[in-house]
Parts: sequence; C-alpha cells; structure tokens
Amino acid sequence: MAFSKEKRRNKIKRRIRKNLSGTEARPRLSVYRSNKEIYAQVIDDVNGKTIAAASSRDKGVTTEGTKNEVSQAVGKLIAEKAIKAGVETITFDRGGYLYHGRVKSLAEGAREGGLKF
Repeated sequence: MAFSKEKRRNKIKRRIRKNLSGTEARPRLSVYRSNKEIYAQVIDDVNGKTIAAASSRDKGVTTEGTKNEVSQAVGKLIAEKAIKAGVETITFDRGGYLYHGRVKSLAEGAREGGLKF
C-alpha cells in the first residue's frame, strides 16, 4: 500500500533533517506550506531558538496576486528580518516539499532579500 501525502512528506522530512541542522553561525530556514498560506522561520537548533519568522498572514505581506508572488514576498520579508537579527548565511530546509513552485519562490525571494545559501 502506498504512503499518503502526509506520511510521504514526513518520511522525506526526516531524511533531510538527519543531515541538516542550524547553528548559531548558520541557522536553518524552515518552510511550512499549507493550502492557502506559507510560513518561514530562521531557527538556531543548537540553542533551540527561533531567530526570525514570517508568513503570508503577516501585515507587511500583500495577499494580492498569485500564491507564488505571495511566497516571494514572504521570502523577502524573512530575509529582511533575519538580516536585522544579524544573520546573513543560512541552510535551507524545504521541509519535505519539492523544491518547486511556492517553496522555490520563497527561496528566490530570500536570496533577493540578501540571504546567502
């Protein structure tokens, strides 16, 4: 019997996370995507702290346009918040999602905002 979408994503997520963790010098940019919204966090796994967070529900993000455009705006916002907190280089955690569509748009927006990964 085949895995459900959620079980498949969790399996991929575990496989990614065993090789990837955020440090103080290079924290992890974690992405969560729901059907309507997209969320991003910059996390220091060593200390267990969230350095910066942004989502499509924040007031600074416009909800006009396609989901990809909104995701790109969230990427720029998370980059702005992370740089303000003193973070320039990160590791990208796609969270078990394919690097395509909204996840890719968020990553490109973060790169445009000034984050390096």
